[in-house]
Amino acid sequence: MSILKRWQRKGRLKRCATSTLRSLTGEKKVAERLLAKGPTMKHEMQENIPLADLLVFHQLARSLTASFDLDTILRTILEHMERFIEAELWTLLMVDDASQELYYAIAAGGRQEALRELRVRMGEGVAGWVAEHGETLIVPESEHDPRLRKELAVKSQGVRSVIAMPLRGRKGTHGVIEILNPRADQMTDYTIAFLHILADHAAIAIENARDVARIQQLTITDDTTGLYNVRHLYDVLGRELERCNRLRLPVSLVFLDLDRFKLVNDEFGHLVGSELLARTGQRLQELSRKQDACFRYGGDEFVILLPETGAETALAHARTLLNGLVETSFRMKNGLELRVSASVGVATAPGDGGTLHAIIGAADARMYAVKSNGRGQVRG
Repeated sequence: MSILKRWQRKGRLKRCATSTLRSLTGEKKVAERLLAKGPTMKHEMQENIPLADLLVFHQLARSLTASFDLDTILRTILEHMERFIEAELWTLLMVDDASQELYYAIAAGGRQEALRELRVRMGEGVAGWVAEHGETLIVPESEHDPRLRKELAVKSQGVRSVIAMPLRGRKGTHGVIEILNPRADQMTDYTIAFLHILADHAAIAIENARDVARIQQLTITDDTTGLYNVRHLYDVLGRELERCNRLRLPVSLVFLDLDRFKLVNDEFGHLVGSELLARTGQRLQELSRKQDACFRYGGDEFVILLPETGAETALAHARTLLNGLVETSFRMKNGLELRVSASVGVATAPGDGGTLHAIIGAADARMYAVKSNGRGQVRG
């Protein structure tokens, strides 16, 4: 009995190539691994022009290693798999780590918009089952699988058969590729095995892209507060000044320094001080508008960038922000109830200058003017 027939009888396929790609170094080894599966596989490879398929793999590998952008990688995966096998619809779902749900990241066949807002729970339908178990699922046309009901409910076109493969790497299952209503004559042992190789390679590329994204995030993030750091402020403010100058739009900056914060460290220790800084940064984010960006400038100083915001609006927002911060009571892990106040300076481009250092300097100078005149106020 062939591998595919056994899969069809069971209605599922346990993964057989979890680490195949990790030991492959080129097209020759890909061919050797496939040929090693036996005379039947060898015959099919000879009949199905394996060099063309190896070219698909080679092009996919080059494309995946050429970019660390996740969206680009996902589109590349789908584009190359579409070249290898014909089907009415392809979808690529990714796991949302926070909600532990699947969302439709990419869909071929003009279905992207229709599926964009849909979510699939773990264990639900074909994709949910594959993500939960980390196994391939094949539902041929001749079988009526209850897991197809979800696909029929989600997709307006009729779903007669499905091949769903997990994108599974070293750190677990990252997503699922669904091939809906594939051509029956293409569903050979060789085709399934080759799709697994492509899926394994794609999973490695996804993990690499996410690792790079995490590293990039760490380079722009402050360890204590989780806000953006001053290095990122210079980069973002510089680009925002250029954009607003080109479009003749204002951009404002709020510079905030916590009042007498040294007393917190002296009385309660630096661990409590660091916790209070983190809680303050979190509260500033909550009080800021969606389009604003919060940064820890250094020590007990924070900066909020207000894109496309004039001086009057920025000043009013800074006052609202300060009032919200002063009214907040922070309960520390050790049970202490602490409050903070701050001195705030506001500057706006182009009125207060058109360069990065001019705007930061103006806001900083106004903040120090507040400190010299009683603290706990806003000056613009």
